[in-house]
Parts: sequence; structure tokens; C-alpha cells
Amino acid sequence: MSFENSKNNYEKLTLLIDEFLKMKNLDINKVKQIYVNRGPGSFAGIRNSLSVVKAFNVANQIDYYSFSFKDFIGENDLKYENIPALCKRFKVKKNLINPIYLS
Repeated sequence: MSFENSKNNYEKLTLLIDEFLKMKNLDINKVKQIYVNRGPGSFAGIRNSLSVVKAFNVANQIDYYSFSFKDFIGENDLKYENIPALCKRFKVKKNLINPIYLS
């Protein structure tokens, strides 16, 4: 599932997440962890994404791992499906955000 990048995506982010969960027959109450790329990227995009993830954490006690591909220096197999294992192996701390903004 992919979406065209636009300046209006922040307005649709929670709707897109809801649509994704429905498409995959997932219930948000059964989600235990979320992995979010903290950048580099635009200030507004990262801020909005991390705000939604924090809201899931507060509302549903869903742990999150905020990573950057820079956290995995030396790793050859950088694919999104490998992120949970990489976060564990590289000891990315849960529920900690340290954004990387483009300047």
C-alpha cells in the first residue's frame, strides 16, 4: 500500500492508518509495537508522524521504536520488513524520540 507524497498527507494520516488496518484485517487494540522512521525529513512531516505515534502510545499503550537508517550503520540488508529485528539487534530504545530534521 502506498500513497503519493503531498503536503496534505498530514491531514489524512490517521485516516490512512485506519484504512491500512482495515485492509489488513487488523484491530488497533491488538497492535503491540509501532516502528517509525524519525528522519531525516521535513520538520512538519516528522512532527506529525511522531505526534500520531505518541497518541497511539498514550491511548492504547502501544510501544514505539523511533529509528533512522543511520542507526544501522554497517548493515547490508536494510529493508523495512527487517526493522523490528534490526531495532532489537542495534538496541534502539523503545518510546524514545530523537528526530533528525533536514535543514
